[in-house]
Amino acid sequence: MELPPGAPLRVERVRHGRGAAASEPFVHFHDVHELVLFGKVGGHFDADDRRHALAPRCVAFVPSMHHHDYALAAGPRDWVLVQIEAIAGEALVRQPGLERLAQPFCARPDPASHQRMMQLADWLLGLDAADPLALPLAELLLRMALRAPRVPARRLENGVGGVQRLRPAIDRLRRDPAQAPNAEQAAALCALSPAYFSRRFKQQVGMSWSDYVRTYRLHLASRRLLETGHSVASIAYDLGFSTPSHFGELFLRRFGLTPGDYRRIGQARLNAGESA
Repeated sequence: MELPPGAPLRVERVRHGRGAAASEPFVHFHDVHELVLFGKVGGHFDADDRRHALAPRCVAFVPSMHHHDYALAAGPRDWVLVQIEAIAGEALVRQPGLERLAQPFCARPDPASHQRMMQLADWLLGLDAADPLALPLAELLLRMALRAPRVPARRLENGVGGVQRLRPAIDRLRRDPAQAPNAEQAAALCALSPAYFSRRFKQQVGMSWSDYVRTYRLHLASRRLLETGHSVASIAYDLGFSTPSHFGELFLRRFGLTPGDYRRIGQARLNAGESA
């Protein structure tokens, strides 16, 4: 999911009828923080190698750049999706009482609390994303979600959830994105053969290791463009891109904007939101 640069959030309601087929699980990550408010639902939600059973009224939260997936049971289901831009979401995490938003969780509010949350979500759906009330409403939803009883989780064993066997390579990339291991090095970190690692990574994550590394670096670059005053060249070299021009080509292909335009548009939107 890509929010427009500087856009603080995106809200969408989704409904599937009784004829909806079961969804296929697909382990993925994205730059935004994601809160899902379920109405009718069954299936499970996986995040950080833990599985949570989904039932009506569940809420699920995933911070930016954490791997997760949803396997939804067949039949009627509905939810409200709230995606919060990375910078705005990380600012929320730093606030007192919201520190637990640094990790994924699943909770199930009581019926009265769930109804209040859905009323807030309806209000949020009626607002423009740039409305100064939008982020405070999203924060209130997150605070209510944190107060709800947690849904018990079970740890996925190696070979069951899929992505946990790949975590040594992913964790190495997160620690030092500029010195990311190549596919052979990543396979060795996971104690797998290069061929099996590549096949398993593609199956579980939906892209090759090299594509994943490039995508992860580009997401980090988009955040640094808005969070820091570092030059485009400095960001490119710090994240391991060969040249600033090559970084610019990849960034344009991914986001539809040059790094300079992305920074200019994003900062203008952020400034407009602060002055509203």
